[in-house]
Amino acid sequence: MRRLILALAALVVIAAGLSVHTLAPAGFVGDAAGDALYAALIFLLVAFVVPRWPSWASGSVALVWCVAVELFQLTGLPEQWGAAFRPLALVFGTVFSATDLLFYALGVALAAVVDSVMRRPRGRGSRTPPTSASGTTAR
Repeated sequence: MRRLILALAALVVIAAGLSVHTLAPAGFVGDAAGDALYAALIFLLVAFVVPRWPSWASGSVALVWCVAVELFQLTGLPEQWGAAFRPLALVFGTVFSATDLLFYALGVALAAVVDSVMRRPRGRGSRTPPTSASGTTAR
């Protein structure tokens, strides 16, 4: 069930990212939203591949990926690849921007927090009963 939810969430994030890419005006807000959505998607993909990992582990791998891709842009190769085949620019970006690192971290953090909250046990059976001042269980 977890993988299905992650896959559906990834499709929503892809749709949102493509919408931002095509509809949002070029500039800071569109770039920031696109970066955060890209990072959230990477988180979802990692969590899909290894669904039993804790959220912090998936988030760590996602953030390392995002930082590596951003640093790879310093080589100039992603820009060349994106010019030759436009969809690669969506995956690898084009030029390095230090502010992208901040929005990657925010996107991963938000995705990890949402994932962590969604994975918490629910229901009355998961709570421990309150204790009284004497340390005995109140019923």
